[in-house]
Amino acid sequence: MTPSTILIAFFAYVAVIIAISWLSSRSTDNNGFFTGNRRAPWPVVAIATVGAAISGVTFISVPGMVADKGLSYLQMVLGFIVGYAVIAFLLVPLFYRRNLISIYGYLGERFGMNTYRTGAWFFFVSKMLGASVRFFVVCIVLQTLVCEPLGIPFWVNVTATVALVWLYTFRGGVKSLIWTDAFKSFCLVVSAALCVYFIAANLHLTGSGLYRAVTEHESFRIFYFDDPARGTYFWKQFIAGIFMAIAINGLDQDMMQRHLACRDSLSSQKNMITSGIMQFFVIGLFLILGIMLVIYIDRMPGLEMPEKSDEIFGLVAAHPSLPPAVGVMFIIGLVAAAYSAAGSAMVSLTTSFSVDILNATSKDESRLASTRKLVHAAMALTMAGVIIIFYMISEEDAISAVYTLASYTYGPILGLFTFGMFSRRQVYDRMVPPVCVAAPLLCMAIKSWLHSSFSYEMSFELLLLNALLTCLGLTIFSRKPQSVTASWQEKI
Repeated sequence: MTPSTILIAFFAYVAVIIAISWLSSRSTDNNGFFTGNRRAPWPVVAIATVGAAISGVTFISVPGMVADKGLSYLQMVLGFIVGYAVIAFLLVPLFYRRNLISIYGYLGERFGMNTYRTGAWFFFVSKMLGASVRFFVVCIVLQTLVCEPLGIPFWVNVTATVALVWLYTFRGGVKSLIWTDAFKSFCLVVSAALCVYFIAANLHLTGSGLYRAVTEHESFRIFYFDDPARGTYFWKQFIAGIFMAIAINGLDQDMMQRHLACRDSLSSQKNMITSGIMQFFVIGLFLILGIMLVIYIDRMPGLEMPEKSDEIFGLVAAHPSLPPAVGVMFIIGLVAAAYSAAGSAMVSLTTSFSVDILNATSKDESRLASTRKLVHAAMALTMAGVIIIFYMISEEDAISAVYTLASYTYGPILGLFTFGMFSRRQVYDRMVPPVCVAAPLLCMAIKSWLHSSFSYEMSFELLLLNALLTCLGLTIFSRKPQSVTASWQEKI
């Protein structure tokens, strides 16, 4: 797979998404950028949501995790479906009833301006770090396969790729994003399916032979009920999936911005349930691809299992024994996943910063448009800067630390929404920022203590502990409501 082949595939994909973006963003106003004018067809949003949930890191990691964890990830995806149902029937009506542009506006209505800004800033930090790390992955791949052989510096690579993301999102915002994400979902499914086909053909596996090779492989195991101490234990994965879906999808402006682009609450609910079910089968396809990658490494002389499972997909895709089409599909899938995640983050960060932090919606249309465009450009520059900093300190531990830091920020957001929806107590608004900062810090201390004292490794349950500590702090710094007659349904 030569650099010229990669460049052709790369620019072909970028050309298509720019064309889709410009066609879908004609006559787009501020409302179209932020909410898609609430006219997006729910089946298209459902398809777009499936692709939006898969980043460049997921594209590489999900097939690779099969080598160590089998198909156990599907246990968490089952939890996602339940979490999506909770979002659909609890959060979606709440947000539509208030006609919110940014979901963090609810925190302002329920608690006050300090809480509102706290939720928005927590989202900003976590999304900027998370999106930059995810986009960092595709920039590194392009640097290794294309830019280094051509003598192109990394900063030029990053600047150009971020500029392309800015180009296809600056006009249409979420209106364009939905259609480009739908195309991305198509590319991801096709690339995974074709990779399975070409690998199977090279191993002379067809029909029943392919079915037996996959189902009889030692990695073909979904449910793990035997050892509660392991991270793959069913109930750990399933329960974590429920709350991860609620926190990372229902309480994240990035994901909810698509769902709030549907015509009404009912359409958005249908989109949520459908996308959750579709995601199960798409993730299943990627895990089947992972089994095929492991089988190929086992059967192909000269190929050895890499130390890091994330390297499995790229190792096989670039191997000369396979046709160049596999490598091309790998690049298109990776670029599709990474570009969508970066574009989505850029739009949601622009929306949240403009609406929640700058209060730009109070301005007239022309001033709002100018502010939005300036913020959008600033988000692109900030993302490029963060990616370059990652590259300068790109030790594995540094990147892992950024992911861990980003995961901490969703706990306070989950705690804020949970307390606001299920408690009638009135919080002292000025105390919310210190509570939301203290909760992650306490989690870090508890995690360290458990590890040093009992060798216990906290993983997904950290999110729940973080949210619980936030709710506890909010309870301490709160008082009974002035009117005790209001029901909690009225409160939310």
